[in-house]
Amino acid sequence: MVLITLVRDYIDRMLHDIPGMKVLVLDPQTVGMVSVVYSQSDLLRKEVFLVETMDNASSSRESMAHLKAVYFLRPSANNVQKLRRQLAMPRFAEYHLFFSSILKVPQIQILADSDEQEVVQQVQEFYADFCAIDPYHFTLNIQNNHMYMLPTVVDPPGMQGFCDRAVDGIASVFLALKRRPVIRYQRTSDVAKRIAQETARLMYEQESGLFDFRRTENSSLLLVIDRRDDPVTPLLNQWTYQAMVHELIGIENNKVDLMGFANIPKDQQEVVLSSVQDDFFRANMFENFGDLGMNLKRMVDDFQHLSKSSLNLQSIGDMAKFVSNYPEYRKTHGNVTKHVNLVSELSRIVEERKLMLVSQTEQELACTSGQAAAFEAVTSLLNNESVSDIDRLRLVMLYALRYEKESPVQLMQLFNKLASHSAKYKSGLVQFLLKQAGIDKRTGDLYGNRDLLNIARNMARGLKGVENVYTQHQPLLFQTMEGIVKGRLRDADYPLVGNHFQQGRPQDVVIFIVGGTTYEEARSVALYNAANPGVRFFLGGSVVLSSKRFLEDLGEAQRISKSSTII
Repeated sequence: MVLITLVRDYIDRMLHDIPGMKVLVLDPQTVGMVSVVYSQSDLLRKEVFLVETMDNASSSRESMAHLKAVYFLRPSANNVQKLRRQLAMPRFAEYHLFFSSILKVPQIQILADSDEQEVVQQVQEFYADFCAIDPYHFTLNIQNNHMYMLPTVVDPPGMQGFCDRAVDGIASVFLALKRRPVIRYQRTSDVAKRIAQETARLMYEQESGLFDFRRTENSSLLLVIDRRDDPVTPLLNQWTYQAMVHELIGIENNKVDLMGFANIPKDQQEVVLSSVQDDFFRANMFENFGDLGMNLKRMVDDFQHLSKSSLNLQSIGDMAKFVSNYPEYRKTHGNVTKHVNLVSELSRIVEERKLMLVSQTEQELACTSGQAAAFEAVTSLLNNESVSDIDRLRLVMLYALRYEKESPVQLMQLFNKLASHSAKYKSGLVQFLLKQAGIDKRTGDLYGNRDLLNIARNMARGLKGVENVYTQHQPLLFQTMEGIVKGRLRDADYPLVGNHFQQGRPQDVVIFIVGGTTYEEARSVALYNAANPGVRFFLGGSVVLSSKRFLEDLGEAQRISKSSTII
């Protein structure tokens, strides 16, 4: 479980060593960090009887001298100031302060000066400044994610905060892993370069003592890349369970909000999809929609069999056995209901938006060449009244990314048709995407048509056929992982920071995507790790993207660029 285990161990240590009744105080960021790895029942077992947010703790004046307070916070200036005010008028018997990243010396001094009543028992750094949503996948949940599309040379407001948050999160991952990596970045991305250089400065200069871990035979690697090098992956509809739920409904910190959907019971309006807590989800999170349906049917059949046996209680012994198994029975019942509801909603949305029809064309645009046929297919879908505005926009974007240099006249025809059919279409958004992530801006071989090896690989895939037309796309990240393992990552495209060099094949590799990851990429990483036990890849990013979030970020960056002279 790697990343999840690392964060859980930190929280275990926080709570285990403090006996008695406790309150856990969190900020908006650490709420997510804790909730993805720790359940409410886990907290109760550690004698945590109350969870408060930092804002509530600041506004409340109610004395709780019978409780010990465990604070787990990001070391932000805002949090330190709030904590300073709370320590001036303490509500709790004891204060145990834990910070998710490196605390600066002036901040420690502020806290020491504020503790006039000597209620602070300890101040520690526990490096969990990231949201471990899966064993090899983490996110930083950065709200102003569109910042990565603005040029760093202008240094727009918020850019330094964006980069600082990325550096803190990346550093925390390596501190938790107890590694100091060699650092590389995507040459064509100013923001990737900036984050890589600032991370190197932190690890090798400012806090070199913290990162002075025992040398290992194979060095670790941090590769910082830019979302714009692969704009195709976040634009595609998804057909594997976890990715599909996020694309069509939305997952935030492993929680799915079903409140706005009809026919969902009240106790199922917010559900958790966790590979740690849910056996069915762990077994099926990477399965395609067809196989998922068959596996769900087997789960329902097994539960029906269990339900029938529970009704056939013949003796006191039978009843005693059922009562002892009742919590597991209830858990299974809730799990069955949850997954049936989710798959039912996914099926409804697929039918409503005609996504099987749309997705087939999307996959062809992403995976096969043929400009004339692609133009005809996209035109046909633009004329189809059943196709939604967002699906029309994504189709034109996918066509534009693939054929921007081949058919400017036909591309303009699609722009005009899109504008006339889709009321929500923001004028110039496709052109802005090309300006951000067109062929002249990209480093990698996105369509496998530049490099002879990739051309041969694509031909081989074509000859063998694909298992499922809806899941044939392979993110560019897969090529990047293979390039790292086989030593084919070109220094000219992915330079090293400083005088450090890669010694042999790295054992632990963190790939950080500025601008966000996708669940399709997380699946590629998990499957690659399972098939290649000699190396561990970890995937992280500023957010987890759906096509909706990617387009929102694009639109916000376009708005800022129009209202200023930044771009």
